Amino acid sequence: MSTSSALSPPLVSPLPALRRAAPVLPVVAVIALLGLPVAAGSDATPADAASGLVVLWAAVRTVRRARRPLTRTAAVVFGLPVVGIAVAAAGAATPGDGITGLARYLQVFVLVPLAVVLLVRDRRDARLVLWSLTGLALWQGALGVHQFLTGTGASYQGAYIRAVGTFGPSDVMGMSTVVAYGLVAATGLALGTPARRQRVMAVGCALALLVPLALSFSRGAWIATVVACGAQLLLAGVRRAAKVFTAVVAASVVLVGGFGVGAAVLQERLTSITQVADTPDQSVVDRYTMWAAASDMWRGHPVTGVGLKAFPAHRDGHASLALSSGSDTEGAGQAFRRQPLLSPHNMYLLILSEQGLLGLLTVAGSWLALLACALPRLRRAGRARDCALAACGLLLWQLVNFLYADIGGPSTVLTAVCFGLVAWWALAPDATTGPAAESGPR
Repeated sequence: MSTSSALSPPLVSPLPALRRAAPVLPVVAVIALLGLPVAAGSDATPADAASGLVVLWAAVRTVRRARRPLTRTAAVVFGLPVVGIAVAAAGAATPGDGITGLARYLQVFVLVPLAVVLLVRDRRDARLVLWSLTGLALWQGALGVHQFLTGTGASYQGAYIRAVGTFGPSDVMGMSTVVAYGLVAATGLALGTPARRQRVMAVGCALALLVPLALSFSRGAWIATVVACGAQLLLAGVRRAAKVFTAVVAASVVLVGGFGVGAAVLQERLTSITQVADTPDQSVVDRYTMWAAASDMWRGHPVTGVGLKAFPAHRDGHASLALSSGSDTEGAGQAFRRQPLLSPHNMYLLILSEQGLLGLLTVAGSWLALLACALPRLRRAGRARDCALAACGLLLWQLVNFLYADIGGPSTVLTAVCFGLVAWWALAPDATTGPAAESGPR
């Protein structure tokens, strides 16, 4: 044997790592597909199609393993939404609305989350999904910053500066949702890991994502992110929370005050959050008018609501004259379009109006059950503390954001993936296990 060959390092094949991660790679593929552009007005996306394949793959793999896939608690948590959704679908105005509404709700809150629970086996799989979320957020955030700097984003106050990524002005909340998910995931990874390299990378990603989140001008995403990241910091330790808060404030002052990154527009947008009574803008007027309409629908049908996908049909009969005919969307490669207001932009009120108290107790009740199961597990998280903090943060972000948004648009499938990741942490028996769970495929 020659000296050079004896001293050369052995080649490491990536195949064993790919084989070990194979069960969860379909979930990663769904996340990656959300980085592709989406045609305006498209109801089905490649990510939605891939999510169906993920559900099929999880079902086939579970049958082949011939093991009981869920605990009793998990079966109850996933079964609760089915009851309320099915009853509301039966009361839909048309069979078509009932079928499409039933399919969408089951996809987002039952089938895809359940598939993620079955495919994520241990904390290494969970970290792969979390880093995939962060990577997608960095990609969409970079596109959004470029749109702001070059004036090629969605229209905002007459200028094409709103960062929307590949989602376009028709799903103006899409990029802010993706970026916020990535920021919360990165924050959890940074706070919970003892590995210096991962901590440095995660902190860098979280700080970088603050810029596109700000340039999305999404007030609901801002509020939800502050609440979720603040809760993560407090769960990780009060002293650390104080240090990180100081660093974030300093970074914000440098970015906005020092470099003037959208300072005037951001200040106006921040101020508008509190202007709900004195001089609210039309978007705030529309939102509160639709909230009142949704509440009025519920009072007329308190138990089961008006039926799935029936809010638009009942809206005009319950809304005041203050409601506008729609919102104007333009820019980011799309022509001017008048987008109708088809939901109250509040998930809780949407469920209450369309599914009644039964739907609210079963669907939203399953989310609270996840929170009740996820938070106590933090005490025994061990080496999975980073996954635990990220999962709890994602759930808190979603619960707060649902006060200002509802499901709809291409980014909705990512909401389903995040619910699945939370459910894995909250319900999977081996989520808190040690290195034995990471030794290889089960």
